Amino acid sequence: MLGLIGRCFIILSDLSEVNVTCIFHEDCVLPCSFRPPGAVVIHWYKQQVPVHSYYYNKDQFGLQNKHFSGRTCLFNSQISTNGNASLHLRRVKVQDKGRYKCYTSTRKGNHESFVNLEVKALIQSVHIEMTDKMITCSSHNIYPVPQVAWATDPPSALDALQNFTTVKTPDIRGLFTVKSTLRMLGNSSDHAYFCSFVSADKAQVWTASRKNQEDMTEEEGRAFSIPCIAPRNLHNFSLTWTFTGSSEPTAVTTVIRYDSRTRLTFNLWDGEAGLEDQDAVQAGNGSLLLQHPESQEHTGTYICTFSGLQSRHTVQTKVNVTVAPVSVADERVERSWWSTAASATFFMFTIFVVLSQCLRLRGPGTRGLSHRHNGTGLNDGGHHEHLNPTVSYVTRPYAVVKDAIPQPEPHLQGELEGDIPKIKGNYSVGPQPNSTYMEHAEESAGPPMAGNCSLHTESEESGEVRHHMPCAQDLDLMGLASILEGDMVEQQTEDDGTRTDLLPQQDGQT
Repeated sequence: MLGLIGRCFIILSDLSEVNVTCIFHEDCVLPCSFRPPGAVVIHWYKQQVPVHSYYYNKDQFGLQNKHFSGRTCLFNSQISTNGNASLHLRRVKVQDKGRYKCYTSTRKGNHESFVNLEVKALIQSVHIEMTDKMITCSSHNIYPVPQVAWATDPPSALDALQNFTTVKTPDIRGLFTVKSTLRMLGNSSDHAYFCSFVSADKAQVWTASRKNQEDMTEEEGRAFSIPCIAPRNLHNFSLTWTFTGSSEPTAVTTVIRYDSRTRLTFNLWDGEAGLEDQDAVQAGNGSLLLQHPESQEHTGTYICTFSGLQSRHTVQTKVNVTVAPVSVADERVERSWWSTAASATFFMFTIFVVLSQCLRLRGPGTRGLSHRHNGTGLNDGGHHEHLNPTVSYVTRPYAVVKDAIPQPEPHLQGELEGDIPKIKGNYSVGPQPNSTYMEHAEESAGPPMAGNCSLHTESEESGEVRHHMPCAQDLDLMGLASILEGDMVEQQTEDDGTRTDLLPQQDGQT
């Protein structure tokens, strides 16, 4: 006869012997009865150790063993009316296991019955881990010691799966920690490994499995899925995806949770990841779709876990998200852009340096020349007193200054030492952009103006000597304009095509 009181399993072998299995740390009832009515004396013993006593219509604790202190009671309201003498044992311990005797005495006689108490700590969970060459399966707080069995998918030879070791370690409460280790067969991604813990009475089987998939390498910005398939059809399960980043290996982040009973999904990476097919999850396909992967944020280890009734299946995948390679065309465009930018920058820098240098050199000379010709040397008619009014002058993009004979070059220094010879002829300066001002050059050469303009002499068939100045930083063209305005006339071009700007015209010449 089999009965169940609370979570106590009662087997009645005969009227005087009962087997009861109680769950560790839960309450349990040891049955006992007698024939009412009338006064009764009740005593409970465990191998002659007083557990609980009742007489004079109340509980008596004077002789109770300290091991049971505060953990026993009777159903007092049912003793005299129903003849119920059962013992209520609270928070069952492993040490409570054993044979108990129930003694009752009434006016009608005495009666004894026995209860065999078994204690069981259920298998709560099984954990499986994989290292380089070993797979370890473990469970904690079990009583009594369970059996361990190994399997693989695809199946392996039985002799290969017998090569494992199991260690059973009890704690102070009498519960066991069981750890079983199996040597890996081939590569870690070749098989899925199954570890089953079987209780001593064969009533409970708890199975855990694990598979390490091959590493995945994907490009940044391209959506891809991480596969996760349950080994068999599951019912009433939950699915969980977790992520551990390569930069923070100790930080575990939950990505998605799914409950098959409610079909609700809790997504912490909404917009970044999701289940590949919601309908397929019920059939055991829990693949994860990464929609916009990034190298820094999504590179790491992904673990998919199916948790069902007394089962857990885990799939681990290491994912490396790489930066998308630059194409040859993009690389050429990028190089061309940088080359153009560098060239433009260098050009602008060169222009800036040249302009700065010219402004620096031109500043002092122009200021001096401007002051020198600011209204000085003018006659009453407003003309320069040194100019010949009978001579016409040419207005061209050239300028000649009477006193602007440059310093001679080093190789002419020796020839020009002493008195500077008077040079007859015309003096002309190289082209001056935006300048149409000039001054008549007189025969007697004045002192040279300060500056770094080099002197060039050219001999022509006519015997004329022209001195060309390549720069005009010492010329105040604007000052000369105020002096020579109205006194300049355009010199006609000679028959031979040579420009004779600023040459004086003699009377009778055309």
